[in-house]
Amino acid sequence: MTLPYWQTKTLEQMTNAEWEGICDGCAKCCLHKFIDDETVDEATPTAQINANEQVHYTNIACGLLNTKTCSCTQYAKRTQLVPECVKLTKENLQDIFFMPPSCSYRRLHEGRGLPSWHPLLHKGKKTAMHLAGMSVRGKTVADHDVDLEQFEDYIALWPVKDLD
Repeated sequence: MTLPYWQTKTLEQMTNAEWEGICDGCAKCCLHKFIDDETVDEATPTAQINANEQVHYTNIACGLLNTKTCSCTQYAKRTQLVPECVKLTKENLQDIFFMPPSCSYRRLHEGRGLPSWHPLLHKGKKTAMHLAGMSVRGKTVADHDVDLEQFEDYIALWPVKDLD
């Protein structure tokens, strides 16, 4: 029996198609996040802040997100339309500590394997992920519907949940 590619290759060894397949499609990366002001030296650029800093997730989703399918409506142009959009790559994976613990890229990078609800383990279907409550489906408000200055009112704990 041949093992699946995610068990035999490192993230760096994967082809672009394999890399894209690792994304579980939960859309948690499309949520607005902020770093606790109390733990951050304002002179330090965000990209250089280490994993010990306090990252807070909100239930505010990017306006480009289709929250039913948990997919970007403008995926190919997302970084042009939303410059702060997370674009996870092989080169920056180790620096993006603010991905949720359930993120499949983060899990593989940390040697934890894919979660039991991952679509690759369910014939490409997201049903198990949605049923496990691991996606943003039904839990968000769009960023154009809220005052982002009041983001503290939207802090959510569910995005950091990791089942297995």
